[in-house]
Amino acid sequence: MPGFSSPQCDGEQVPLRRKPAQRRSARRVERMLDACAELLDEAGYDALSTTRIAARADVAIGSVYQFFPDKRAITQALTQRNVEMFISRVGRRFMEDEYPDWWHAVDAIIDEYVDMHRTVPGFRSLRFGDAVDLNLLDSASENNTVIAGRLRGLLLQEFGMADSEDLDLSLTVAVEAGGAVLALAFRRDPGGHAPLIEEAKRLIREYLSSQLRAQRDALSGRRGEVPAATS
Repeated sequence: MPGFSSPQCDGEQVPLRRKPAQRRSARRVERMLDACAELLDEAGYDALSTTRIAARADVAIGSVYQFFPDKRAITQALTQRNVEMFISRVGRRFMEDEYPDWWHAVDAIIDEYVDMHRTVPGFRSLRFGDAVDLNLLDSASENNTVIAGRLRGLLLQEFGMADSEDLDLSLTVAVEAGGAVLALAFRRDPGGHAPLIEEAKRLIREYLSSQLRAQRDALSGRRGEVPAATS
């Protein structure tokens, strides 16, 4: 989907010791990730261990260490799988639906996040890794910065917005603030407190609208143009 590329990025850590070469090995790794997700939901990260993951996945402990050095690497791989799933699901929405304005597209992204939080094992415990390590997705950038980069690509390519450092900063703030409210929504209610989810959408929409308007007005001022009205 335009604006959403593979989650590989500069500085990103690679959790696998080696990639599975055969389909059988790939399925075994997927079972390990599924087991990790289930155990995270049941007992949390502190109680997670490679031994428990091996037992739940019905694989030998040696098979775990064949691909992963420790539980953090397995959790990191699960986080990357979550991101890939998130990108794929958002991409499918954008292929199936039309969004007349960027804020409807942002609402759709939040809806996918909420649905994954409700339905994907391990997601509510891990999300994009922030519950375990702020740099699980990229050794040089915090997780929310990586997610903001995906949103930035959407706005640039799908809606033709101008690229700038100000846009990067605004998106980072929007993701951090909106993410905090969504986290509160799921602390308030395991299924997601609906009024708080709507407030998260409103917060992101209104904040980005004001920032984009200010950036557009500033650009128009430098060009000597009359600022256009912005929704």
